[in-house]
Amino acid sequence: MGDYADLPGVRTWYETEDGPGDPLVLLHGGFCTNETWGAQRADLAAAHRVLLPERRAHGHTPDVAGPLTYQDMADDTVAFLETVVGGPAHLVGWSDGGVVALLVALARPDLVRRAVVVGATFRPAGEAFADPGMLDAMTPGSADMEFFREMYEAVSPDGAGHWPVVAAKVLDMWRTQPALTERELGRIAAPVLVVSGDDDLMTLEHTTALYRALPDARLAVLPGASHLVPLEKPGLLNGLILDHLAERGPVETMMPVRRAGG
Repeated sequence: MGDYADLPGVRTWYETEDGPGDPLVLLHGGFCTNETWGAQRADLAAAHRVLLPERRAHGHTPDVAGPLTYQDMADDTVAFLETVVGGPAHLVGWSDGGVVALLVALARPDLVRRAVVVGATFRPAGEAFADPGMLDAMTPGSADMEFFREMYEAVSPDGAGHWPVVAAKVLDMWRTQPALTERELGRIAAPVLVVSGDDDLMTLEHTTALYRALPDARLAVLPGASHLVPLEKPGLLNGLILDHLAERGPVETMMPVRRAGG
């Protein structure tokens, strides 16, 4: 089921899956729509009330004048949590959605119970991407962008002709954002599961730095997977997400090292 929420920043499209348990908000990746969560919705809704907003300039949600920023999308998500969810929720973000989840958890810890970030970055592409040069080949009309362009054109209220504008905005954002420091990440209180494919778009070194900077984090590197972990390993990922969200209290292991004395 889908509907619009009139948020202060943008009229936002969202869908819901009415399951039991705490609310869970799924935050899709850049250039994507809720369609890409198809392999997660049923499994996660078996244990949670799942809400799926489409961010500004993505899917059914219109673009807004000016540049696209992670901070604006995080502010939209805060408004969504306050207005539609009505309180704190778990956040699961993939790629750009993971960045948004981190920013929300940093700014509004009262609204985030637990978080999962999949293929996320905390620094711009040049510092995080395994192949930073890939952005130079990604133009609105390039073959690499055809999948995203077709997804956008199928549902965007701004029309197919607006695609080059949105594509340019996202690529510009990736070149300079996000710009979080390890010190800022260290202020995130929510327990965070950091997930990556072993051949992800983000370097494993960057993913490990993210994991180490978060004070209450777990790390999962999925074998035989790329940046498209939710599509390639849905069963494994869904189980990891549900296990993390079901945790109560601190992690207890038989031989703690990083968590010793925590």
